[in-house]
Amino acid sequence: MSGKSQKPHRNLVAWQKGMDLVMEVYKLTQNFPERELYGLSSQLRRAALSVPSNIAEGAADRTQAQFSHFLSTALGSLNEIDTQLELSFRMGYLSEYEYGKISALLDECLAVTYGLRKSISARTTR
Repeated sequence: MSGKSQKPHRNLVAWQKGMDLVMEVYKLTQNFPERELYGLSSQLRRAALSVPSNIAEGAADRTQAQFSHFLSTALGSLNEIDTQLELSFRMGYLSEYEYGKISALLDECLAVTYGLRKSISARTTR
């Protein structure tokens, strides 16, 4: 039995991009001040982890409406990350280059996740 059939989320671009985002958030927050270890660093990491986790959970043998709900949760986390990255930049924890690079990845994540939710929602209304 192939493992792929049991892990449909791995084929979703939204999940793949979400995984990339988690890796980048972890890399960037390693350089945050130690005083942020249980503050902004922790919050950013939790929000980032939530994105591919919710996409995976939603893709697992659920109704289209349930999947759409999990995608909405992932989108909420992506928007939370946007706010936290802006704060990180304003506080001087991210360089302009780092902020631009991760913001571009975040925009990609938002686009593909919104697109997936729209596609799922269209199937639900048929």
